[in-house]
Amino acid sequence: MPAAPVVIGVTTYRQQTRWGAWDRDAALTPGVYLDMVTAAGGWPVLLAPLPATSTPDTSPISDAAGTDHLAAAESVAPRLLDGLDGLVVIGGGDVGAHRYGQVDDPRNGGRNDRRDDLELALIDGALERDLPLLAICRGHQVLNVALGGSLVQHLPDVVGSDDHQPGPGRFAPVGVTTEPGTSVQRLLGDRTEVLCSHHQAIDELGEGLMVTARSDDGVVEAVEALGRSFTVGVQWHPEESGDVRLFVGLIDAARRRMVDPAS
Repeated sequence: MPAAPVVIGVTTYRQQTRWGAWDRDAALTPGVYLDMVTAAGGWPVLLAPLPATSTPDTSPISDAAGTDHLAAAESVAPRLLDGLDGLVVIGGGDVGAHRYGQVDDPRNGGRNDRRDDLELALIDGALERDLPLLAICRGHQVLNVALGGSLVQHLPDVVGSDDHQPGPGRFAPVGVTTEPGTSVQRLLGDRTEVLCSHHQAIDELGEGLMVTARSDDGVVEAVEALGRSFTVGVQWHPEESGDVRLFVGLIDAARRRMVDPAS
C-alpha cells in the first residue's frame, strides 16, 4: 500500500489577476511553490484569504454586515490546520505596519489585511500544535510579527544599497552564512548563495525565535522557532532557484509527525 500523502497547506495572494480572456479578482499562488512541495513529496492545498476591501486599517476590519474578519480568520484557522501535515507561508506584499505598532512607510506595497489576518492566525495555530512550517520572504516576516517582532520597513535606508532587491519583481544573488547546529545549517551547509527580492527585513526579533542565517551585510536571512520540530523562516526565495532542500526538510518533519505526533 502506498504511503499516505503529506498534505501541505500553501497560502495565496488575493488580488486582481489576468489569465486568458479574464481580468478579475482571484486567489493565486505562483506555481513554483507548488512544484517545490510536489518535488519534495508533498501534496499542496491552497489556502485563500477573503477578498480585500478599502476599509481603513485603524480597527478590526468589518464588512457592511458587521463581520469581524480577523475573528473569522482566527476561528477558521484551527479547522484548516486540522487537515494539514505542514504549512508553507509564501512571499508577497508588505505586512501592514500597524500589526507591529508602526505607521506604513509610503514606499510599502501589496498590502492586504485579509491576507494578514489569515496568515497570522495560521502561524499562531501552527506554532501552538507544532505543525511543521516553512515561511518564505513575506512569510518569514509574518512569522516574526506573529511572535511580537518588528520589521525594517525599507531596508536600503539601513544597508545603503538595493542589493536585496534590485527592482520590482527582480531577484538578486546574496551570500548567507548559517548558524551551526540549526535546521538551516543541516539542510544547506555552512554557507550558501540564495535569491532575494525584499525591501523589508526583520528588525526586533520575535519572542522564541533565533537567528539562523545572515547575509554579509548583517541582514537576518533565516530564523527558527526554539522548541519546535521544524519552524523555519527564510527571507530569500528557494523556489525561484529550484532549491528543494528546505521543502524536503519540511516534508520530512511532517512525515515524522504523522508517524509520531509527539515527535
